[in-house]
Amino acid sequence: MQQEQIDMAIRRFLKEVGITSHRALAEALERAELKEGQPIQLTMTLEAPALGLRHQITGELDLNNPE
Repeated sequence: MQQEQIDMAIRRFLKEVGITSHRALAEALERAELKEGQPIQLTMTLEAPALGLRHQITGELDLNNPE
């Protein structure tokens, strides 16, 4: 497989991940009863068992300071 095809396939997948994750998180925030000033801990995990890949990113969503 050529590198350009690989890159395009990865970008397509990550675009879908970004769009659907954004939507799911926004919907969850609308339903949530949040305490003022409390940041939200997040974890995103990417797994590709056939490749032996497990990549995890952790972070914080601070709604009071979105920058």
